[in-house]
Amino acid sequence: MGIGGGVGAGLEGVRASVAALDSLDREDNLLAAGVGMDADVDVLQRRYEIRLERLELTARLEAQLAAVKASDAAEAVWFQQAMTPPDASVQDRTYAEMSVVEEIAGVLTISSAAAGAFVEQSRRICSLAPAFEALSAGAMSWQHARIVADETEGLTPAGGAELVAHFFDPDAPNPARGAAPGDLAPARFRAKARTWRERHHPESIDKRHAKGVADRRMEYTPDRDGMAWLSLYLPGDTACAIWNRTTATARGLQGPDETRTLTQLRPDIAASLLLGTGNAAGIGKVPAPRADVLVMVPVFSLLGLTDEPAILDGLGPVPASLARKLVADGADSFYRVIVDPRDGAPLEIGRTNYRLTETIKRWIRMRDGKCTFPGCSNRTPDNDTDHLTAWKHGGTTNVSNLGQLCPRHHRLKHNSQWTPDPAARNQPPGWTSPTGRHYKPEHPDPQPTHWPRESWPQWPTPAAIQAENPSLEDLPPWEPDNPALLELSDFSPEDPAWEEFFTKPFVLSG
Repeated sequence: MGIGGGVGAGLEGVRASVAALDSLDREDNLLAAGVGMDADVDVLQRRYEIRLERLELTARLEAQLAAVKASDAAEAVWFQQAMTPPDASVQDRTYAEMSVVEEIAGVLTISSAAAGAFVEQSRRICSLAPAFEALSAGAMSWQHARIVADETEGLTPAGGAELVAHFFDPDAPNPARGAAPGDLAPARFRAKARTWRERHHPESIDKRHAKGVADRRMEYTPDRDGMAWLSLYLPGDTACAIWNRTTATARGLQGPDETRTLTQLRPDIAASLLLGTGNAAGIGKVPAPRADVLVMVPVFSLLGLTDEPAILDGLGPVPASLARKLVADGADSFYRVIVDPRDGAPLEIGRTNYRLTETIKRWIRMRDGKCTFPGCSNRTPDNDTDHLTAWKHGGTTNVSNLGQLCPRHHRLKHNSQWTPDPAARNQPPGWTSPTGRHYKPEHPDPQPTHWPRESWPQWPTPAAIQAENPSLEDLPPWEPDNPALLELSDFSPEDPAWEEFFTKPFVLSG
């Protein structure tokens, strides 16, 4: 990295944010004193709005200062390297860098390990211009920047630049859809970035999954107050099935006489089953309900034509081989969703009645991924499938008027002025707050599946067969003489004929 990696522009942004905060503070003081107000100004409402605007500006200022801080840390290392003699040994260079990291730790009053991690994250962010520019502009927080650093680790420089371009460059091929990274809660942005990384990692997910399976383990960590943590590192499908089955069993045990919460019941059930007691104060009396898990499988991947990852609801990308195994084994707790190979969206299901089938509820779960309310990460199967425009107000029961909401935000929608946008076939709704702020949909960001045209069988033409076998005079018809039959290999993924193809029932034996 060279000198002057953007601190000047970052400081200009800091000055602008401070000036805006100062202006809002002066306005608030005038409102509080009752000076220079128009008669039609709602003082309390405006002072409430000023608090929100100041919070927004403060968050932007924190991000801009984080950019200055990251740039200074990265450049401090650069200067130290520049001061090291060209003929210095590897050992001398290593200790010189260790020295500057220790000095940064002292300046920031953090541990050596934390300083080392901060320096590494700073260097990576400063080397990815679009991400650093977004941080300097206050368009995303340092938490988001750390996610960029984490998810580009292990990728080649070109791979890291491609990931950053996907999320931060609107002119990039197939840019991310929906809300910008800084408009997403950090956990939501990490989920999207990780999904993209898994699809584009230079090493196949099957190989990395095999390594993970080999590393499976159980860990025990004592905690205070006589408690401890017990964790299992397992293949994702196994862990997901355990979690869903434990949750379903816990819900089955809940009732008027059960005082334990769902959160308390889960560990009680797990402990009872692991220790073989089978009597977690009622466990075993209620049959465990089925715990459905959605598996979104690209159709060509399911056919074995590609090894594109599938998406396991509640977990994320899993190897195509694992998805095929789940389908082939007939695992009754896994519900298969076939996706459109043109844009990666689940195939649409229509309905004209108010009452929703389980199928359309599952489809909405897969499209939205979680509660659609801004910043909410609740993806429990207990989420409601809500009519965005109420049925009594003319709302219809179709995918553009349905969205997933957790119980908490479902109640808030009906008891406040939070208003959802219409949804779409492959996009959940955005939201508008009572003060008029608009939040773009937290799009799951499906991408078109790999189109394996080159892997399809290349059958010889009748003319080629005739040329190789001149003794054959009367070749049978190559295909039935039926103008209604179409050769799908003649159509590109963008051809309108696919629309008609996907409106018909799509059944794939498994």
